[in-house]
Amino acid sequence: MEQQPAISDYGFLSDSRSGALVGKNGSIDWWCPHRFDGAAVFGRLLDPSAGHFQVAPVGVGGPGHRVERAYLPETLVLRTVHHTPHGSVAVTDALAAEMGARAHALGMNSPAVLIRVVEGLSGRVRMALDFVPRPEYGLLTPYLHEQPDGGVLAGAGPVVLVLRADGLTLRAGVDRVTHEFEVSAGQVVGMDVAFGAVYGDPPVRMDPVVALAETVRAWEAYRETHEYSGRYPDLVRQSARVLTGLTYARSGAVAAALTTSLPERIGGDRNYDYRYSWLRDFSLTMRALWVAACPDETSRLFAWVARSIGRIGDEPVPVLFGLEGERDLSEHHCHHLRGYRDSRPVRIGNDAWRQRQLDVPGEVMSAVWRLRDYLGTTFDGELREMVLGLTEQVAATWHLPDRGMWETRDEERHYLSSKVICWLTLDRAVGLADRLGDRADPRRWARVRDEIRDTVLREGWNDRIGAFTGSFGSAELDASALILPVAHFLPATDPRMRSTISIVERELGTDDGLLRRWSTDPGGFLLCSFWLVECLVMAGEPQRAEELFERVVGYANDVGLFSEQVDLRTGEHLGNTPQALSHVGLINAAWRLTKPDSY
Repeated sequence: MEQQPAISDYGFLSDSRSGALVGKNGSIDWWCPHRFDGAAVFGRLLDPSAGHFQVAPVGVGGPGHRVERAYLPETLVLRTVHHTPHGSVAVTDALAAEMGARAHALGMNSPAVLIRVVEGLSGRVRMALDFVPRPEYGLLTPYLHEQPDGGVLAGAGPVVLVLRADGLTLRAGVDRVTHEFEVSAGQVVGMDVAFGAVYGDPPVRMDPVVALAETVRAWEAYRETHEYSGRYPDLVRQSARVLTGLTYARSGAVAAALTTSLPERIGGDRNYDYRYSWLRDFSLTMRALWVAACPDETSRLFAWVARSIGRIGDEPVPVLFGLEGERDLSEHHCHHLRGYRDSRPVRIGNDAWRQRQLDVPGEVMSAVWRLRDYLGTTFDGELREMVLGLTEQVAATWHLPDRGMWETRDEERHYLSSKVICWLTLDRAVGLADRLGDRADPRRWARVRDEIRDTVLREGWNDRIGAFTGSFGSAELDASALILPVAHFLPATDPRMRSTISIVERELGTDDGLLRRWSTDPGGFLLCSFWLVECLVMAGEPQRAEELFERVVGYANDVGLFSEQVDLRTGEHLGNTPQALSHVGLINAAWRLTKPDSY
C-alpha cells in the first residue's frame, strides 16, 4: 500500500470556522466543515478509506512531475503549481469567506464552501478529479445524485455536500465522482464543494472564481489592521495568520491544532484530539499577539473565557473547552480508523478536561495582566468575578499535586512549572487588586505568593544535578523549567537558572537546536526550543539565541507551517498540525530577540 504523505506535506486552509489540509499531491485529506472540532467529511489523513477530494495532473508524483506552492501574500489561500512533461497548471485552494466580509468579520459567517480554481499556465495538461466524500469520519458512504447544473449532490446522515465544476458535466459513480479533463494555457476551471445540513440551511451556491477573489481580499483586509515592527517580520506574520486561521471567529476561542490523533511517535499511542481551546493556548496566543491586539478583540475573548469557566467553586478550572465553551469533552476511540500510518487509537474528545492542572488560572491571569490597559481601570461583572475566583482557587489549592502542563496520564505530582504559574497568579492578582473592588485581599495574596516562591526555590532545585527539575524531589530534567525566566520568576542570569539552562540544553537538546521535553520524549518539542531562544536572550547571549532561532525555524514546511514536534532522526513533523503553540513560540522568540526586556 502507498505510504501516506508526510505530515509536513500538508498545507492549511481556514475560514476561521473550520479548516482543511491539502497535500502536495492535490488531495484534500481533512475537512471538518461544520467547525474545527466537527466530524470530518474527508478523513484520509487518518485512514485511506475515510474520504478525500483530489484534483491534480494525471500521474501526479510520477516522472517529470514537480510541485511548487505558496500562500498568496497575506492570506491562507494556497496556490500549488504542478509542472509536468506536458505543461504547467496551478490549483488555488481556499475555504471561502462570506461575500463582502472584511477584517474582523472574517469567519463570523463563513459559508462552509471549499474552493478550487484550476488555471492552465503552459502547454496542455490532463487533470484528474477524484471526489470521495465519507461523512462522520468515514462511517457513512453517501448516495450521489447528479444535478441539472452538472454538479453532484452527496447526502448521508446529517450531511449534504454539493460538488460543482464550471464547464464540466460530472457523473456520479456508485460511491465517488471521477472525471478527467484537459486544461490549456489561459484556461480557468472553478470548482466548489458546498456543505449543508440535511435539516438546516442548504449548501450555498458561489461562483468559485469570484469567491476566491473575495476571500483573498478578506484576508488582506484583516492583516492590514495588525502590524508588527519587530525582527523576522515575514515569519511572524505567517505565524500570526496561522493563529488567526485556528481562531474560531464566532467565539474567539483558539483551537490548539486543526487535527486529531496525529502521533507523537509513528506507530505509537500518544495520539490526542487537539481541536479544542486550551486556556493555556489562549493565554500564550494573547501574549504572542499583544502588540497587535485591539479592544474589540480582547473584550470578546475575555467574555468567552469568563462564560466558559462560569462561576468558580471548589472544582479545578478545566484546562480546555469546546470552541463555544462546552466543558464535557469525554474521549472515545474510532476503532474503524487505522490511524495515521497505523498509529492507533484515533481519539475524538480529550479527557484532559477532567485533570487538575494548577497552572491554568495563571495562564488566564497572565493574559489579563498583559492586556490590562485595554480592560479598564476597574473590572466589572464577569471579568472581575473570574479574576477573583481564579486567584482564590490558586491560594487555596497551590500546594496540591496535579498533572502538569504536559497532561500526563499517570499519577499526580508536584510539578515545578505548575507551582511557578501559581506564583504568577498571585503576583498578578496583587498588581490588579485596585481594579477588583472591595473583595480584593492583596496582603494575603502576597503572603501566599511569597510562600510559593520559597517552596519552589527549596523543593524544585536539585543540588546533585545542579538544576531545577520537572517536579519536586525528582531527578528528571524537564524543559518546562525554562519558563522560570520567561514568567519572570527568576532572571536568566541567576546562577541557578544559568546552570539549569545549560544542563537542559546539553541533556535534552540536539546539535540542530531541537529540545525534547524530557529524556524519553520521541521528538523535539518546538515550543520548548523557542523557550530556549528566549532564555538565551535573557541570559545575555543574543548571538547564540539568534543562531538557534534560525536553525529551529528551518524545520517549518515549505509554506511555513509547524506541527507539534520534529522527529530527531528524520526531521519529519510529528503530532497534530498546524500546532498553535509552535507558532506562538516562534512569535514570542522573535519578539524577545527584538525586545530582550519585554515583559
